[in-house]
Amino acid sequence: MKMNQTNLDGVLHIEPKVFGDARGFFLETYNKERYAKAGFPDVTFVQDNHSRSSKGVLRGLHFQLNHPQGKLVQVVSGSVFDVAVDIRVGSPSFGQWYGCELSAENHHQLWIPPKFAHGFCVLSETADFMYKCTDYYHLEDEGSVLWNDAALAIDWHLEHPLLSDKDAKAPCLADIAHDKLPKYEG
Repeated sequence: MKMNQTNLDGVLHIEPKVFGDARGFFLETYNKERYAKAGFPDVTFVQDNHSRSSKGVLRGLHFQLNHPQGKLVQVVSGSVFDVAVDIRVGSPSFGQWYGCELSAENHHQLWIPPKFAHGFCVLSETADFMYKCTDYYHLEDEGSVLWNDAALAIDWHLEHPLLSDKDAKAPCLADIAHDKLPKYEG
């Protein structure tokens, strides 16, 4: 397995070891001991989520303020462009993002630490997206950053995504009061 540090401190792009032959393939999607030896943080996962979305759907950029979730994400069917954004007030990389393609073919994973915003858009006809979370989801605690915030300049690989009303109306990062964003504790 390769545990690759990205341009955002703490965000990891993971390439699991895949064992394949004519019958198919096998891989471990998470093994606490093996991941720790490779440099993965010591976290406890408390919730697993599975979403299915159609081509062109964009979900995000979401975060939770008082119950921030670390997320280990992967795609088990189809492909997505997955993005993590540093929204931690005071962080040296505040407002910067990292994005990569996650697919059923490449088996890659992305670790998004707590206090980062996260989103993805579907590149294939459909995609099944799985994520392990370090805290429970709290609807009343959720915040969003506008997907096409010009200051972030994220290249989503699509021009006209299918959005929820909440995501379409999310504020730009600069318009969110700093007390409504997580704090950097580096």
